[in-house]
Amino acid sequence: MPASTLFPWLLLLTVVSLAAADGGDADGSTVTGQIRVSCGASASATDGDGRTWDGDDAVSGVAAGASYQDPSLPSTVPYMTARVFASSYTYSFPVKPGRVFLRLYFYPSTYGNLSAAADALFGVTAGGIALLRDFNASQTTLALGCAYVVREFSLNVSSGATSLNVTFAPSSRQPPGGASGSHYYAFVNGIEIVPTPDVFTAPVPTFANGGRPSLAPLRGDTAFQTMYRLNVGGTAITPGADSGGFYRTWDNDAPYIFGAAFGVTFEKDSNVSIQYNPPSVPPYAAPEGVYATARSMGPVAQINLSYNLTWILPVDAGFYYLLRFHFCEIQYPITKVNQRSFFIYINNQTAQEQMDVIVWSGGIGRAVYTDYLIVTAVDSGQTDLWVALHPDLSSKPEYYDAILNGLEVFKLHKYGFNTLAGPNPPIPPKKINTVDGSRPESRKKSVVYAAVGGVAAGCLLAVLVACLFAYAIRGRRRKAEADQPADGLFGPTKSSTHFDPVQK
Repeated sequence: MPASTLFPWLLLLTVVSLAAADGGDADGSTVTGQIRVSCGASASATDGDGRTWDGDDAVSGVAAGASYQDPSLPSTVPYMTARVFASSYTYSFPVKPGRVFLRLYFYPSTYGNLSAAADALFGVTAGGIALLRDFNASQTTLALGCAYVVREFSLNVSSGATSLNVTFAPSSRQPPGGASGSHYYAFVNGIEIVPTPDVFTAPVPTFANGGRPSLAPLRGDTAFQTMYRLNVGGTAITPGADSGGFYRTWDNDAPYIFGAAFGVTFEKDSNVSIQYNPPSVPPYAAPEGVYATARSMGPVAQINLSYNLTWILPVDAGFYYLLRFHFCEIQYPITKVNQRSFFIYINNQTAQEQMDVIVWSGGIGRAVYTDYLIVTAVDSGQTDLWVALHPDLSSKPEYYDAILNGLEVFKLHKYGFNTLAGPNPPIPPKKINTVDGSRPESRKKSVVYAAVGGVAAGCLLAVLVACLFAYAIRGRRRKAEADQPADGLFGPTKSSTHFDPVQK
């Protein structure tokens, strides 16, 4: 649907005047000017994270209450009320020029005599960008196996602008099987706007292009959609625990790991403190909880050389994607250069060789992130984005391993079409269980299918591990002296049993 069709001549306008959040630092680590609207609500209320949501005084649409409160909802605010639109409607929010997070909250329920599952099909535009097109919140939540969905976008409010317009427009198509004159409707439960520094165009990302990475500067007016924000090796981080006052959600990465080769997860040593390095790595880059946990391949070098630690992330085909990798060495003995070096692969392309976190960060406990740009093949529907890590032996590192602390994936809007809109995700044959309701906490369908082959590989790996352990135990029994160092998280030292590719 062209973006122009979302602005029919009967468009209604309103200005929602809201109070700005208190506080703020000069470095942008605490955000001012935040706006939250609990659509359809008549008064202000506070959610489970302590955020205050103002009531909705829209002059169009119908205020409605949800008929059922799903137990997985994190709070009644803003999910239990909605604003329902039979025709296009625009909210106009007072904002300052610069980049903002725009979050849209949807809880598909029955509102009055309207069923969100069958009758809600609509588009959303903001700042001239089509964010959603023919969006069906009910199908989306069924596909993700959750009760509600939050769509997060990063938009750049142009210089001189004083407002951000957000338009909801029901689809012009007639519902299948509907009575003559029946139409789709649009609805929204909550709208959140959080001003941010420019967190995307600097540093300049590396474009992974057939194994020949190159720098790829991004335009300042690029719009982004958050596809994934993962706390790798750690538990989910709720919006209230995010850094910088941005209220981001960080999900556990385990549902997206390919096959049975999960590697190992661990937390930082008690005597390691997380250190940021402003301005290149400000504290708002990611909360400490992201850098304080990690996933690595495991303690056995031979096993690590036989597989890739891989994540599979379904995305919309035909778009560019920015991938942000968060790293931090958090456990001893990894303190020096060339102790751990690895490859980063994206869609089977080499994005980074000799990734040494100590080199990039400057030492143990120091946070760092790096960005890569990838383009998916032009196609309809969804495609899988593959991210993989594997030891790089070219510098003969001390340990054959790889590590990751956090991963974010952002979709870039198509410049010629001014759109971020993708199709509704396909509904899997079986319902997916969830933990927090906001995103899936089990593998998506494509990952489940891929895991079938991974199980077989995992069994072979398990047999090899058992053989190695048995061999090690036998060797120790033959020794009369107890002069060998104990195996730690990263396994024995290279001088003992680590595989060396130059040895015969």
